[in-house]
Amino acid sequence: MLERTHLAIIQAVDNHGTLTAAAKQLCVTQSALSHTIRKLEDKLGTAVWLREGRNIRLTQAGLYLLNLANRLLPQLSHAESKLKQMAHGERGTLRIGMECHPCYQWLLRVVSPFLAGWPDVDVDVKQKFQFGGVGALLGYEIDLLVTPDPFYAAGLCFEPVFDYEQVLVVPRKSELAGRQYVKAESLRDHILLTYPVAPDRLDIYTQFLNPAGVVPKRHKTIETTDIMLQMVASGRGVAALPRWLAEEYCKKLPISAVQLGRAGIAKQIFLGARTSDNNIEYLRAFIALAKKQL
Repeated sequence: MLERTHLAIIQAVDNHGTLTAAAKQLCVTQSALSHTIRKLEDKLGTAVWLREGRNIRLTQAGLYLLNLANRLLPQLSHAESKLKQMAHGERGTLRIGMECHPCYQWLLRVVSPFLAGWPDVDVDVKQKFQFGGVGALLGYEIDLLVTPDPFYAAGLCFEPVFDYEQVLVVPRKSELAGRQYVKAESLRDHILLTYPVAPDRLDIYTQFLNPAGVVPKRHKTIETTDIMLQMVASGRGVAALPRWLAEEYCKKLPISAVQLGRAGIAKQIFLGARTSDNNIEYLRAFIALAKKQL
């Protein structure tokens, strides 16, 4: 009764809002799309969507099917891709999800030797996920998740690949630069530059500012590490980054890395994967290579 086509139609209509746009994406006529869903509604005995002018609103049954489509369609596409690669004698594609913005430079160190050692495996890197990093793993959007915040759930395993210290990056001429460590209160008069991540997922807030009840003078988000540290170097703010990354930029820019608090902030980067994929040779090889890089 329920077929993959039905799920694809529901998902396309939700993505595009109209039957015309959904039909165009699926390369079918609007009448054929409407007829397919009408037959499904007759068999189910309930409406899947309601028309509101040119737009479509999903009913409770339609929303249930949409959730099902968002979970199952990526898995089916992944399975088809794997089978096609097997049919052509290829190993496959390792899809890596990133929840660690400053880890791209580290990832490049791993990807380069990995591609050299596994010429029949491609690598794809994703940063935006429909249901977050863990949801992307469970939903087969990605095969590995790079994250500093593992979430242990049934069917998933996380392995630490390296330790690092989170530090504050300040202009070299700043009065903060000469200190052994900075206190949270010191940031009340400074602009804090971060990646576009919610504050409740930023260590500078959760492990440093929030416990002390401190709010920075201002919080600005910047997409790229290069621009962020150029802003710091020009005296337009401070930023919290891994020490290994900060020290690389300290060689090129007039900036300094200072310890956060008397005890510092120790962190780890983890690689998460599905436990059912533990027997995939190239995936295990990537994790082993990642552990050697730092």
